[in-house]
Amino acid sequence: MQESEHSRAKPDESMIEHDYRDALPRGPAHKRGAGLNPGNRFENKRVHVLGDAIDRQRLERQWAGEDGKPVVVPLTVYKDKTKKLINRVAPTSDVPFDWTVNPYRGCEHGCIYCFARPYHEYLGFSLGLDFETKLVAKFDAPELLARELRKPSWKGEPIVMSAITDIYQPIEKEHQIARRLLEQMVSCGQPVTTMTKNTLVLRDTELWASASAMNTGRVTVTLVTLDDVLASKLEPRATAPSGRLRIIRELVRAGVNVSVNIAPVIPGLTDKEMPAILDAVADLGVKRVAWVMLRLPHQLKGLFMDWLRREVPLRAGHVESLIRQVHGGKLYNSKQGQRGRGNGAIAAQIKQVFDVYSRRYGINRDVRPLRTDRFRRPRMDGQMGLF
Repeated sequence: MQESEHSRAKPDESMIEHDYRDALPRGPAHKRGAGLNPGNRFENKRVHVLGDAIDRQRLERQWAGEDGKPVVVPLTVYKDKTKKLINRVAPTSDVPFDWTVNPYRGCEHGCIYCFARPYHEYLGFSLGLDFETKLVAKFDAPELLARELRKPSWKGEPIVMSAITDIYQPIEKEHQIARRLLEQMVSCGQPVTTMTKNTLVLRDTELWASASAMNTGRVTVTLVTLDDVLASKLEPRATAPSGRLRIIRELVRAGVNVSVNIAPVIPGLTDKEMPAILDAVADLGVKRVAWVMLRLPHQLKGLFMDWLRREVPLRAGHVESLIRQVHGGKLYNSKQGQRGRGNGAIAAQIKQVFDVYSRRYGINRDVRPLRTDRFRRPRMDGQMGLF
């Protein structure tokens, strides 16, 4: 992986190296979710964008600026030289799909709860601010996809694009990698789905409608809350919930297969909104909804707890207590089958509420899998074959 010509910023010369310390800047980063940049858990020596040692006052001035305004943490895009695009999901995973395509790594949306943050550490970055500001793009992805779809070993099984970042995050508007991938998949009948929280998906409405007409495509819109103010803190650069309801409305009107993922459900913070969310999306014509409990693997625990104490201090203790109750006294239980649902009385109550209101609104009564028999291997010249 190397930095591309699309890089928008050079590393800050004031970066400070710490030994096993997290960066704890006093003050906000402009429209970023993380307030920390924890060291990479795989490394002994850790480099942070901002530190809490060596002349704290100087760092505070850099962070907040002389006028006290939030600092703008710049975005850098790196080029990924991967040679393989279609990824097999680990057999130990409990997600309901087997194959993924990820044109980007890291995500500008900056959702503080994102379970994909720890994956950024495999790239040598931090799961904190790095995840939101040091992105990796697979500029060769369209060529790689064409080659892999032509392989005799590929059987046209459904692909989720993508599972660890949003393909419609802001940099997609400039690079259009996801659109070129989607064009290929729709042209050859490759079944594909995506999960998003950005209005940029509406740019590709025609493509998703074509795939939906063949039952080879589906768009899942993620909703955590209907509260725009709370969402602006949880998901600082994602489209507001009111905007996501508009996404759903327009996609459904265009004939796109749309589902909703209430994820994550945060006990004590968003769990009470489940009936209202189900009511809102059912009214828009959504027939398929799922939910996932908050997941805090690895160092995401500390990152989320820092956010909780910073953004909702009066509720932080109560929320932490409920999170522990749904995970057997811990902040996270990685056991397969439980990590996305939790256990205990509170988890059971959340599931019961979802089931009751789903039945009330006629949700999940007819959940059809995507068709795989439409797939036709693309030819070398880019056209589809007849057989």
